[in-house]
Amino acid sequence: MTDLASRLQDNLAPWRDAPGWCVALSGGLDSCVLLHLLASLKDRPALRAVHIHHGLQSVADAWPEHCRRLCDSLGVDLLVRHVRVEQGASLEQSARTARYEAFAEVLQAGEILLTGQHRDDQAETLLLRLLRGAGVRGLAAMPDQRSLGQGRLVRPLLDISRDELLAYAHEHGLQWVDDPSNAQTQFDRNYVRHQVLPAMIARWPQASRGLARTAAHLAEAGALLEELARDDLASAQAPGGLSWLTLPSLDLPSLVRLSPARQRNVLQYWLARHTRLPDTRHWAGWNDLRDARGDASPVWRLTDGELHRAGQRIYWLSADWLAPVGGPVAWSEPGTPLELFRNGCVSLRGELPREALRIAYREGGETLEIPGRGRRDLKRLLNEAQVPAFVRARLPLLFAGTCLVAVANLPELTDGDLQLVWSVPTSEQGLR
Repeated sequence: MTDLASRLQDNLAPWRDAPGWCVALSGGLDSCVLLHLLASLKDRPALRAVHIHHGLQSVADAWPEHCRRLCDSLGVDLLVRHVRVEQGASLEQSARTARYEAFAEVLQAGEILLTGQHRDDQAETLLLRLLRGAGVRGLAAMPDQRSLGQGRLVRPLLDISRDELLAYAHEHGLQWVDDPSNAQTQFDRNYVRHQVLPAMIARWPQASRGLARTAAHLAEAGALLEELARDDLASAQAPGGLSWLTLPSLDLPSLVRLSPARQRNVLQYWLARHTRLPDTRHWAGWNDLRDARGDASPVWRLTDGELHRAGQRIYWLSADWLAPVGGPVAWSEPGTPLELFRNGCVSLRGELPREALRIAYREGGETLEIPGRGRRDLKRLLNEAQVPAFVRARLPLLFAGTCLVAVANLPELTDGDLQLVWSVPTSEQGLR
């Protein structure tokens, strides 16, 4: 076994019991060497390869056949997937997004996707993120492993240089394809690769190794910040407010007790599962939301949703919660649940009125007869129940004829024993 194969085997030790290994095979130097090395290992899981064809340039039409010849020579199955790259501000990012979405789709349960990024790639990533002013999490550059689809993405070559891979390819007579776009320095990564990093290495020969080591240190620091965030989040996630309002939410006083740096740290950790994180300039939105008057209803708008404050709690809203609800709906079969347009569904409990029933939403001026209290203004009743402002416009109201008889999920706001039960819409959506 070569030294390179031995190091690779050590790096893959945690994944030896996976049901299968899948190589992201572009046809370039890195992935071809990775596949050749993996095929030489003994007692490994089943191995297959996936080639993603972006269709961005005509020369790429020949790459699947190159990959097929290599796989045939190694006795490895190959899957070729064609993807469509959305045109946007960054062609690099759009292609990457399409590629990893395709990988996530083809990964089987528990399978490991192995990619060929190496130490020089890690150094380039760190430099690019430094120039963008990234924080600790960003400066950790590429993680050596993370979840992807039903399996995990693993980068086993991050401690191996491109020169080592090139030497291995020449030693074993491997052939690979060169993507012409890799030479186009109008792309940021290519500029760093061809102009910036070589100049640094000419002055400091160990630059790539040092940069990759720095990324590893920052990854460790990022892991510690995540541990702290999980501890801080545990207290902030204490239940509160309306139990039926099943939206992601946090207790504001628990956050305010933390230092500003810890507030940002725990919010970054919590928001990362819901949205792309704001850059440094946009964190002023958190300060405004946090410091607003107690009777205000401030909103912090982010890329994939909004953070709302209601009393002493903050709520994450996205998807249907940011879309308008429909108009009044006649309830012709009140014995069965009624689906509402972009607003969950409602059902009834108790004795049904004889009048025709409909679901509508607030327009202003509604009143409700409350046993023992007489007729009361709905706005005042919702204030007493501490219903958040962002809920009120989509809170289903049950009318019997022209009379308001029940308010969803508020059993104290009903005329008689009739209850209107609302299953609220979720605040989930696919990200990145």
